[in-house]
Amino acid sequence: MTNDQAQWNAVDAYFTDLLARDDEALTAALADSTAAGLPEIAVAPNQGKLLHLLVAAQGARNVLEIGTLGGYSTIWLARALPADGRLVTLEYDPKHADVARGNLARAGFDKTVEMRVGPALDTLPLLEQEGAGPFDFVFIDADKVNNPHYVAWALKLSRPGTLIVVDNVVRGGKVATAHPDDPAVTGTREMFDLVAAEPRLDATALQTVGTKGYDGLLIARVVDPA
Repeated sequence: MTNDQAQWNAVDAYFTDLLARDDEALTAALADSTAAGLPEIAVAPNQGKLLHLLVAAQGARNVLEIGTLGGYSTIWLARALPADGRLVTLEYDPKHADVARGNLARAGFDKTVEMRVGPALDTLPLLEQEGAGPFDFVFIDADKVNNPHYVAWALKLSRPGTLIVVDNVVRGGKVATAHPDDPAVTGTREMFDLVAAEPRLDATALQTVGTKGYDGLLIARVVDPA
């Protein structure tokens, strides 16, 4: 661990202890995910709280999440919804989905959250066919190669005013590499090109440091170009 990483961890712990403490359901969700062998790549508690606040500030009633993992971020998102709110979360891996179902049930969201299992690029067209949108808030935290496709689908399933958040967009700084040899970086750069050229999206991106290392996120708002 570098000295910088130790400092980032200390600051995140300070923020989290004051403003974004894990409770029993959140702690258990992380513990069960680890016990099941899921990768330890869930958002940090203060990042989860940021998602929660964004959903609440948005007044969102209909939320889409692409990439469930163990359901930790899903719980943060669901807690910001009103009593009649709805969250649809898409997970590729059936094992991850099983762990997430247990975590969501423990947190009391087995009725609020609808999980779709399978490749998101297969399930997203089904949502469109079913008229599941428009979604008020979309959180994208899945395989980075398909980031441009996920953003394009998020836009299809949105309305003017929808907020779209994409996680892990800095890739340790590699996103600034003009000719990356990492498909995840290439996909992320293609996503940025799409967002920059799309008149219906007004966006920015931020670099972050913390317990998850050096990374960042994109925030885009759907606008009416007319």
